[in-house]
Amino acid sequence: MDQLVGTSGVLLAFLASVVGCATVVFRIVRKPGGGKITSGGITYAALALFGAVAATAAIEHALLTHDFALQYVAENNSVQTPILYSISGMWSALEGSILLWGLVLTLYICGFVLVYKKRKDDEFIGWATAVALAVSAFFFGLMLGPASPFRHVSGHIPTNGPGPNPLLQDHPLVAFHPPILYAGLVGFTIPFAMAISALVTGRLGRSWLVDARRWALASWGFLGVGVILGAWWSYQVLGWGGFWAWDPVENAALIPLLVGTAFIHSAMVQEKRGILKVWNISLIISAFSLTILATFLTRSGVLESVHAFSGSQGSIGISLISLFAVVLVGGAALIAWRADDLRSSGKVVGVVSREGSILLNNLLFSGFAVVVLVGTVFPLLVQAANGQQVTVGNPYFGTMTRPLGLALLFLMGVAPLLPWGRVSGRLLHSRLIWPALAGVATLVVCVVAGVKGGSPLVTYTLAAFSAASAFTTIAKNLRVAWRRSPLGFWRGVLGRSTGGMVVHLGVISIALAMASSLSFGQRTEVSLKPNQSVIFDRHTFTFLGMATVVLPNRHAYEALVAIDGSKPFHPALSQFNGDTEDVGTPAVDSGLWDDVYLTIDRTPSSATSAALIGIVIQPMVIWLWIGGGLVATGTALAFAGPKAPTKDQEETNEGIPEIPLADPSTGQDNEVEDPDLEGALS
Repeated sequence: MDQLVGTSGVLLAFLASVVGCATVVFRIVRKPGGGKITSGGITYAALALFGAVAATAAIEHALLTHDFALQYVAENNSVQTPILYSISGMWSALEGSILLWGLVLTLYICGFVLVYKKRKDDEFIGWATAVALAVSAFFFGLMLGPASPFRHVSGHIPTNGPGPNPLLQDHPLVAFHPPILYAGLVGFTIPFAMAISALVTGRLGRSWLVDARRWALASWGFLGVGVILGAWWSYQVLGWGGFWAWDPVENAALIPLLVGTAFIHSAMVQEKRGILKVWNISLIISAFSLTILATFLTRSGVLESVHAFSGSQGSIGISLISLFAVVLVGGAALIAWRADDLRSSGKVVGVVSREGSILLNNLLFSGFAVVVLVGTVFPLLVQAANGQQVTVGNPYFGTMTRPLGLALLFLMGVAPLLPWGRVSGRLLHSRLIWPALAGVATLVVCVVAGVKGGSPLVTYTLAAFSAASAFTTIAKNLRVAWRRSPLGFWRGVLGRSTGGMVVHLGVISIALAMASSLSFGQRTEVSLKPNQSVIFDRHTFTFLGMATVVLPNRHAYEALVAIDGSKPFHPALSQFNGDTEDVGTPAVDSGLWDDVYLTIDRTPSSATSAALIGIVIQPMVIWLWIGGGLVATGTALAFAGPKAPTKDQEETNEGIPEIPLADPSTGQDNEVEDPDLEGALS
């Protein structure tokens, strides 16, 4: 029954996507400029969602009832698997993760057609709907072929299975990290569809960009939180004491995040100045294509990683890399076709301006993405060329990305304080003096306190500078909103500018956590007998003995370790059913100033012999997770604010005035009327 319902749901979603796409295109061609173009698209989008939900319900029912007649369940589930990990088993292997992709995509498409349901006769919305449905048809087509989660077991039906990968049933984060990450990756389909529609229709002005930027902002927020949750999962599960290893699959999610960040920034420049049109179109097409590349890297079996799904998935890999090529080549062809329409009448007046700093910011983000992409793909290219296996690791990524990260941290403080257009030295001084003093004061305090190392000192200085800049901007937004109306004070809280500054504070928190933990972390191994203690890095560790824990899906040997006389922490070594290798589970004592991270590196041979305990002490790790929370909060504030007003002149940038926020001759700062227009994520 599960197989019938699931296969029928996938087939329905595929046919609805194909027919819906064809119907919308047919209506556009037959009735250009009139008629209810997208009314059919709404119906077919709803049918595609219904099919995706039915297929999802079928696979979840099969996992929860342990229907081992399905090959996917037989390979990725067991009767001992806890309910939470049976549910998350849908995205714990290849075919189920493709189904999750399709479910999220149909949710986005339905959301898109509902948001624009009043524009049923709009050719622009019609083409965007058709493109999104075409992408949906591709993924459901995969599920009808090489990526079907509803294949029947050939031969004898087993009575039990091995269960999910042990690493995917060792922490509840596996239930949240992949769906949120997918919400970010898949979400870039909508701004991509809008970009293609803008190119096809020639409507390349501000209106499409403002809407696309909001969709991109939502996707970016999900993706950013998903990446942070992935780092948290790595920290809590893998037992190596770190949170980012430049693993190829980690990088695959980071690259579209970097390109999406560049788009969210540069979209403001076109919105304000009518420039960077080609750049914006190229960025959003690149962001979407990189989500397809990320899917290829993690779903094709070309990578060996704790995050990747291995196996012989040649046809899936070929399909995904073909879609990647079609998107890039097709996007480039459309940009070349509309080259004349994409020319900008304005120009960047100089680096020392809001638009100049955003352009520089974009170049840095793009360079960052290229560096990570090259380091990720280079080993694959070498192996394809001559069969040799090479590794690109921390030395390359650290050396190449550190200066880019510091430069971005500096621009994060400068850009929000610069006006659009030309700026006088007097205004520049008045806006930057207090953040600069905050940075210098922080540097002096760190030096006096004995902080050593060029990288952390520079990071702390720039973090203080950028944090002061963010707080200054938030205070200004609140002041302007209060002046306009005390009752409208929340307009200074909800909106792109304040939300963007909260995101900046989150990124600053992440930068501080990374600089501190990577520069000043300490690690050791200690051999302790029961009731024996040791002091390391000002903490006292007492080994109290071992305990055995038996659970339905595993049995574990736990070391009971007290830290500074606290209740015992329980680092463990576990063996999961059907797996002979030990899986380490760390125990973490998190505090505002440092984390103490414990692992069992060797169990004792008897009740009175010594255990080998791994200890890692890292300062400020918790601020990485706090920073992720601030990023999520800031994104929500930016998205919840009113949409920036646009003038449909019709879909051109003619007549858009330059909007200087200061008189360059006098340096007098002119407060904007609406803090939502002050800027965002810049």
